[in-house]
Amino acid sequence: MMGKLDQAKAAIANRVEAPEVAMVLGSGLGRYADTLEDARTIPYSQIPHMPLAGVSGHAGNLVVGRRGGKRVAAMQGRTHLYEGHGANDVTFGVRLLAWLGAKTLIVTNAAGGIDSRLRVGDLMAISDQMNLTGTSSLLGPNDEQLGPRFLDMTVAFDPRLIELATSVAADQGFELRRGVYAGLLGPAYETPAEIRMLRTLGADAVGMSTVLEVLAARHMGMRVLGISCISNLAAGVGEGPLSHADVEKTAARVRPRFESLLSGVLGAI
Repeated sequence: MMGKLDQAKAAIANRVEAPEVAMVLGSGLGRYADTLEDARTIPYSQIPHMPLAGVSGHAGNLVVGRRGGKRVAAMQGRTHLYEGHGANDVTFGVRLLAWLGAKTLIVTNAAGGIDSRLRVGDLMAISDQMNLTGTSSLLGPNDEQLGPRFLDMTVAFDPRLIELATSVAADQGFELRRGVYAGLLGPAYETPAEIRMLRTLGADAVGMSTVLEVLAARHMGMRVLGISCISNLAAGVGEGPLSHADVEKTAARVRPRFESLLSGVLGAI
């Protein structure tokens, strides 16, 4: 891992400024990177060892620029376990941004709402997570240069960043929900029985990403803020079949509020 990170960093460090804040922009949310000022776009294909994004709504670019007075590096799209990537590949981009110097990670996703209080189009700050993927981005030999062998996850998501985002949302005239995010393997959407199980376990929203990225970020000492766009109601909660097209459609509708929130958070950090 260290060798790969060093090679990737060497390939791009002289092309971009060292970021203060890293972002992972999920399904249908990647266009926020286009709002960065003085931006430099580097396709994943030009970054050594960076896995390519292969899902609709994930452009597959690293965009580095400025927003809210901060130097920001945004991943336009991510890779997923269900595409056949391993946990280290899925989290390579997050580790690279930490290796470049980012101290804060804002991770976003499109998620299915489980809690009956959530509505399609809500934005939810992730208060905690459940890793139900069956794997971990911390498997294998540990390099102390990256982080500790045994990682404390008592505080996966930074409470101060959650409060800051909640305040920004209130100033913008909407309520930022809070809830527990369950990350599953995918790519099939969950069955109604599985959603009942997740509700019993305490999950408020469900998706197919994020949890391994948060593990890697916390392993490297990054503060993390997670924002879910509730793009659909989970199976058995809402009516009708689920589709990725509907996820992207909801993300597009919510985009102005989502982008306004992210810009406000960047300005307030």
